[in-house]
Amino acid sequence: MTEKEKMLAGKLYDPSDPELVSLRQKGHRFSYEYNQTLETQEKDRARILAELVPDMGENAYLQGPIQFDYGCFTKIGKNTFANFNFTVLDCCPVEIGDDVFIGPNVSILTPVHPLRWQERNLYRKPDGNLTDQEYARPVTIQKNCWISGNVTICGGVTIGEGSVIGAGSVVTRDIPPNVFAAGVPCRVIRPITDEDKMR
Repeated sequence: MTEKEKMLAGKLYDPSDPELVSLRQKGHRFSYEYNQTLETQEKDRARILAELVPDMGENAYLQGPIQFDYGCFTKIGKNTFANFNFTVLDCCPVEIGDDVFIGPNVSILTPVHPLRWQERNLYRKPDGNLTDQEYARPVTIQKNCWISGNVTICGGVTIGEGSVIGAGSVVTRDIPPNVFAAGVPCRVIRPITDEDKMR
């Protein structure tokens, strides 16, 4: 397996691999370029996003600033909106469904590092370059979810369709569909029902 294949499969991999370094640099460059544009520069923004996140649905909108590790490993559904300071470390696939609302300062973090420092710290490869060992877990946010501000979503998590994640939560495990969940760590507070209708 290549290091890229290992990474996407959730296996230990070497992030200093030249192919991964090149893809990361590309993702970082396009994130930077997007962040230099104004909201009114719609054509420039569309061009950059087509390079950064090729699998993006119709009418999806990223307010910016944004920061992607790769971008090419993220899928964003139609009509999805992400507010200011959206961070996606997509070392494993990130899939965001249709009609998802994402508040400001939301981070999706797929990378995982070994808990033991003996396996986490930098080491020198035979060629003399420093690297580390890491792995990643995918994240899925199903359609019709609302992720409130300042939420952190950790690798390996699926958030079920129609659920709402309260502000400031840290999501470390799966959240079922159609519930309100919040806290650190995030837990289900209650189901969302017809009693929650605004009218």
